[in-house]
Amino acid sequence: MTAAGFLEGRRLQMARGVLLQCIMGGYPESRFYGSDDGDLALVPDPAQLHRLPWSQQPRALAICDADEFSGESSRLSTRGQLKAVIARYAARGLAPVVATELEFFVFAPNPDPTQPFRPPVGLDGRREDGFSAFSISSNNGLRPFFSEVYECMAALGLPRDTFMHEMGVSQFEINLLHGDPLLLADQTFLFKHLLKEVALKHGLTVVCMAKPLAHTAGSSMHIHQSVVELGSGRNVFSDEEGQPTATFCHFIGGQQAGMADFTALFAPNVNSYQRLFHPYASPNNACWSHDNRAAGLRIPASSPVARRVENRLPGADANPYLAIAASLAAGLYGIEHELEPSAAIQGEFEVPQALSLPCTLHAALDRLKRSQLAIELFGTEFIEGYVASKTLELTSFHDEITPWERRVLAAQA
Repeated sequence: MTAAGFLEGRRLQMARGVLLQCIMGGYPESRFYGSDDGDLALVPDPAQLHRLPWSQQPRALAICDADEFSGESSRLSTRGQLKAVIARYAARGLAPVVATELEFFVFAPNPDPTQPFRPPVGLDGRREDGFSAFSISSNNGLRPFFSEVYECMAALGLPRDTFMHEMGVSQFEINLLHGDPLLLADQTFLFKHLLKEVALKHGLTVVCMAKPLAHTAGSSMHIHQSVVELGSGRNVFSDEEGQPTATFCHFIGGQQAGMADFTALFAPNVNSYQRLFHPYASPNNACWSHDNRAAGLRIPASSPVARRVENRLPGADANPYLAIAASLAAGLYGIEHELEPSAAIQGEFEVPQALSLPCTLHAALDRLKRSQLAIELFGTEFIEGYVASKTLELTSFHDEITPWERRVLAAQA
């Protein structure tokens, strides 16, 4: 839209079906978004209007809500779903607080998708060889890129906590500061967009796939969650003596109740399960633990005022609005129904069958499709539309023969 049109308040409209567009560009049957495929209104959030600092030509980006012309949020909108979850907390006098940890890879350009990704050539003329995890000098070879990333984050008002090199080759992680869930979802979305745009300027490729490289760690989007009282700001997960409260336990119980049903929302792509299939630090279970990274739900070591629950299931490829909405909705469900969690696990453990999760996209979509909890929390229209769109993607994947199949199976009798 032109700047003049935007400033005049001209309404921007978009077909409802676009909210169910799959990643290849196609759409499920029109019955999932209305046979007429009528329009929605894109209503800009005044707090999320940003001049794009990486663009030489003056450009701006406005994050919008997708609303029906009646003024109600579209049930197909993931941002709208998150706002609805936050409103349900507010109705109980509560406010959730979240922070996201986003991991990503920085690669050289990859014009041939049949070839593996490769680390970029750094300032020293060499490619990283995989020994730089948590090194204080590990990103020096990409210093011009990261310098502009930091500058653009400041220009967009994206406060950062910590930035580090992660376990994988040319893999990095940023921790965003905790705050309002809608704000953090917006910031996570903006940061991913920023990364890719700045990378292109520097002749690089940023990849937020869950598992872009074999035999190395995948990329997560861990979600840290706490709940405070509206007004006082008191963390309801801790009592006056600093001990865990019943609300804290019920929140964990709700997380466990929804984890398997919502796996397809946390791990939305075929590649997501490559990360979960290799569970080191990427746990595909609904166990909970005090500071054990093998558990899907980890309670980080912290002071009572900062007591929180870390959901370690979502990958970097997850929609931040939807992943945060699903995690918080499950926790609130546990609070409302006073669900008790399983016993905490520590050390080496075997995952009980009741706390195991779907390990393929097909199984996860089947579980979501049959979930009464998902229907109750997100509505039939959204769940059926989401499953239909993701089923198209899964079918497209199975329509291709992979290099592994040609390499290993072609010579078989």
